[in-house]
Amino acid sequence: MRIGFIGSGAMASAIAKGVAARRADADVLVTDINADAADALARSVGGSAVADASALVREVGGEGLVVLAVKPHVIVSVLSAAREALAEVGVPVVSIAAGISLATIDAALPDGHPAVRVMPNVAAQVGVGAAAVCGNDASTDAHVDAVVELFEAVGTAERLEEKHFGAFTALAGSSPAFVFEFIDSLARAGVAAGLPKAQSVRIAAQAVAGSGTLARDLFAEGVSPQDLVDRVCSPGGTTVAGMVALDEAGFSTAVVRGARAVMARNEELSGD
Repeated sequence: MRIGFIGSGAMASAIAKGVAARRADADVLVTDINADAADALARSVGGSAVADASALVREVGGEGLVVLAVKPHVIVSVLSAAREALAEVGVPVVSIAAGISLATIDAALPDGHPAVRVMPNVAAQVGVGAAAVCGNDASTDAHVDAVVELFEAVGTAERLEEKHFGAFTALAGSSPAFVFEFIDSLARAGVAAGLPKAQSVRIAAQAVAGSGTLARDLFAEGVSPQDLVDRVCSPGGTTVAGMVALDEAGFSTAVVRGARAVMARNEELSGD
């Protein structure tokens, strides 16, 4: 499949590299206002850099996908610049811009043009991302399935009603930053206890990665995350002492507040 990326930032790189590594049929094209950045990403995945969005749309063709990987505030202008080419080719447009609704995307596209909104996360770069996918009224099941398949090459992807994208953004799109901060905080505690920072980060990151896998796999068997907390907390032990201290510091409340702040900002960007 020919996949064109408009934009070559961190998320575009994560998806392009992940897809190129896991799909032998991927033919990646990239364009960016920074030609050097586009060329660098294209070279890194064995693809090609293209001069501009309109040229990219035409080269991708109607059987491929065009991924909009630009900042939310320039989505409309980018689509407007490529509108003629999009009308000619009819290639489905895939937006990964946080907070930009399908209604906003539709308004900038030719009438009846297929568009699919996706909320991915940065873990796509290592093949364990999570993505929500929702098509507009002009998208067929085949269009949406192609996008789901694209993102399954770099993790998991599933259809989700657009009204739930704000929650998904908090739980999966923005939460990696929360987890990175948690890992670094654990590492600082290790440094305070005398461990080197690099070793502390490796230990904390591995513990978080393993815990996430365990929680995901055992939840499928009916074991909740809270059940796992209880399993680890022996009466009078070290872990329960740490959990009590976290409760006293408002750990759970802080996490929920962070998630709600993401959802609120998502609404502001969407204009809902």
